[in-house]
Order: sequence, then structure tokens, then C-alpha cells
Amino acid sequence: MARRYDSRTTIFSPEGRLYQVEYAMEAIAHAGTCLGILAKDGIILAAEKKNTNVLLDDENFFSDKIYKLYDDMVCSVAGITSDANVLTNELRLIAQRYFLQYGEPMPCEQLVSWLCNIKQAYTQYGGKRPFGVSILYAGWDKHYGFQLYQSDPSGNYGGWKATCIGNYSNAAISLLKQDYKEEISLQEAKALVVKILSKTLDTTKLSPEKLEIASLYREKNNTKMSILKHEEVKRLIEDQERVEKEEEAQKKREAEARPST
Repeated sequence: MARRYDSRTTIFSPEGRLYQVEYAMEAIAHAGTCLGILAKDGIILAAEKKNTNVLLDDENFFSDKIYKLYDDMVCSVAGITSDANVLTNELRLIAQRYFLQYGEPMPCEQLVSWLCNIKQAYTQYGGKRPFGVSILYAGWDKHYGFQLYQSDPSGNYGGWKATCIGNYSNAAISLLKQDYKEEISLQEAKALVVKILSKTLDTTKLSPEKLEIASLYREKNNTKMSILKHEEVKRLIEDQERVEKEEEAQKKREAEARPST
């Protein structure tokens, strides 16, 4: 039945579904994982690197999953990278036009909403296809402070305290529901990101080459963004491995101390 209604984005199926939009969502479900956590003093974005080829020249390459949009906002993408490049360039243009016109940075939600209007248009007009990319936005503005948003190919968006997109997102979100605390600090959020990705990614051992972590924070009334260096990521992974070993040892001691029946 689906084959009769999935040739164009403008055709509804009898059940009221737009299959091309659903296919775009499916493309994101197979993309690299991206995770965002809102802390009381900043925001953490983490992404799984899919291309870890040793021949890749990453000395002059800033990032393939995390993009700086303007001074107060950063985003992480999951899906088709070429689509993401088009959308991030559009986000930068929108932000700079606003700054030129009003002389102040664009509010975070306004920028997200503006782009989502464009994404929605690509699901409604003939001859176009939806953008096969979901975006996590991390930003700060004078109205609401630190904010974390997510948008998908349909043009929907929402604000989150913590969320995940891409591969294994459902498993990561269920872990976030258990471990996320309202007053979490930026340092605790970094440790939580590594903990969740170590449990959800399809890899026997987490390595710094497969992870990209960025933090957004305020310093001297300015918003700062930094990508964690290889050594910092490695240290976070080692700390998580040590905690896991201690937990296993504790469980073993408790099991031995329990009287046998």
C-alpha cells in the first residue's frame, strides 16, 4: 500500500501519513548518535564519529558533527552530512542578518523556529524532498539563559533538558531518564555523556577517536564554546571505566556477603 503514496512528499496516504518524511526520519535513525545535556552552568553536546580513518587529515578540519553557528549558539547533526552543511550555512546567514538588522544576537528559539519553517516547506511543495537531518541546538540568550532544542525533518522542534538523536537514541533516552538530575553541573554532564555513550554505542570499548564532545558555557559575560581535546576525552573514558569496575566489585562483594539459602 505504501508504494502507491510514497512517490511524492505532497501525497497523504489514506492513514494520513507522509511516507517520504517518515523515510527521512529512518535515515536519521541509522546515523551517528548525537547527545545533548542541559546543565545549570552550560550545555554539553556529544557526537559519535563515524569516519575514523587514520588517513583523514583532521589537523585543519574543525568538526564533522558539531558546528558553531554564532557566538552564542552551537549545533550537532545526525543524518546526511551534505544536507546538514546546507542547513548550518542557512542558520549562520539567518543569525548574521538578524544581528546586522537589530544589532544584537538572535534569540535561540527564534533561530530554531525560522529554520524549521524552511524544513517544513520542503515537505509541502512538489519537486522537493525533506532534509534528511535532525539537529540538536545548544545556545544561550539574555531572555532564557542556556537552552537545548531538537528539530527533525518534518519541521517540528522542541526544548529539552536532555535528549539524543541518531542510532541507539531510544536506549540513550531511557538511560537519561534514570540518571539526569535537574541541578547537574557541566563537569557531571561530561561524565554522564561518556557513561551513556559507553553503554549504548555498538562498540566493545569506547575510544576518544570515536567521540566528539563540545561544551558551551559563560565566562566573563561572554559565551564560550570549546571542543574537548583528545586527552580530555580519554581521561573521561578512563574515569568511567574505573567507576564501572568499582561498581562491579561492589556488586560482587554484596553477592558474596549475602547468605546462601
